[in-house]
Amino acid sequence: MDKRRHLYGKVFKSHIFGSPTIVSTDAEVSKFVLQSDAKAFVPSYPKSLTELMGKSSILLINGALQRRVHGLIGAFFKSPHLKAQITTDMQKYVQQSMANWRDDRSIYIQDETKNIAFQVLVKALISLDPGADMEFLKKQFQEFIAGLMSLPINIPGSRLYRSLQAKKKMIKLVQKIIQARKKGTSSISNKVARDVVDVLLSDTSGQLTDDLIADNMIDMMIPGEDSVPVLMTLAIKYLSDSPTALQQLTEENMKLKTLKDQLGEPLCWSDYLSLPFTQNVITETLRMGNIIIGVMRKAMKDVEIKGYLIPKGWCVFTYFRSVHLDENNYDWPYDFNPWRWQDKDMSSSNFTPFGGGQRLCPGLDLARLEASIFLHHFVTQFRWVAEEDTIVNFPTVRMKRRMPVRVKRKGDH
Repeated sequence: MDKRRHLYGKVFKSHIFGSPTIVSTDAEVSKFVLQSDAKAFVPSYPKSLTELMGKSSILLINGALQRRVHGLIGAFFKSPHLKAQITTDMQKYVQQSMANWRDDRSIYIQDETKNIAFQVLVKALISLDPGADMEFLKKQFQEFIAGLMSLPINIPGSRLYRSLQAKKKMIKLVQKIIQARKKGTSSISNKVARDVVDVLLSDTSGQLTDDLIADNMIDMMIPGEDSVPVLMTLAIKYLSDSPTALQQLTEENMKLKTLKDQLGEPLCWSDYLSLPFTQNVITETLRMGNIIIGVMRKAMKDVEIKGYLIPKGWCVFTYFRSVHLDENNYDWPYDFNPWRWQDKDMSSSNFTPFGGGQRLCPGLDLARLEASIFLHHFVTQFRWVAEEDTIVNFPTVRMKRRMPVRVKRKGDH
């Protein structure tokens, strides 16, 4: 992509996933595309992904229905009630996970964070606790997610077919939860919603069918498997390679831990988010890591932006990675430098790790909170030495060897 940008400029024609595509590495053009409504641009994804997501997925629906679902989920995800629940769950699963770590043994950070984040998100979506159903869901989910970038061939035995079968099994489990919820209460709207299923069931518009709710619960589990654990893993990778940043982050978190211990108070969600350098580390990890590399949209009519014509029917790929690693936007863009955010504006169009516009990721605050909690407990309880590993960027961002580290508990000699 970078070679093409140097050859053809910041906005150029390409062919991605079998469609003629305009690639935008220009922050202003990308912002315009993301801010546009469904009259100009609609979501467009590879065929295997749209087959697996289904027509009613929050990623694919448009107009009033999309705004309704996105608004309901976004408001719930911002609520102090959910942040408190996520904090309690996250602390519990992090401590359970870390209790099994043995000194001088290799711990695979990517596996540990996936296990933690998936359980926390599933609890927030459908209030499922660890147990047989959670293990069943994890197993089927692995089968489902393996087909997201597969060949769009749906015949028995194919990768896509197996993924679709796994999704059907998961939907059956969620439908069971939905039916039990409906039987168990005459009026969901009068009580405080404990999860996303409650939130969507309390909607009175009549548009949110049980099928739409169940379908979206599965699709919304993807960040728990993918983006949130990768954010935590990459933060550990970058900190392992930057001793000065690690020391400052550790001191900031130890100071908070000592203070809360002296007061005899547990840490609440606002404590974790109050640490400025920790937030700068997470922001810089989002900028460098580019966990969401970009977003695909399809033009519903001819659109002209900044002198570029995007023909009707063509796709646009807003390539965030290129903007985040552009030296015109960031000095020394390939250097991990959390200090750059001390006086930098995060709201500019040069920083879009969670997308933008009406489809801005509703879970962005929760992703930050979970990463803050994991980093706090990791750096206050352990020293570690990272083994050699490299970041893979395609088709999704991940660590080649799952980020092995050798840990040693603090206080052990």
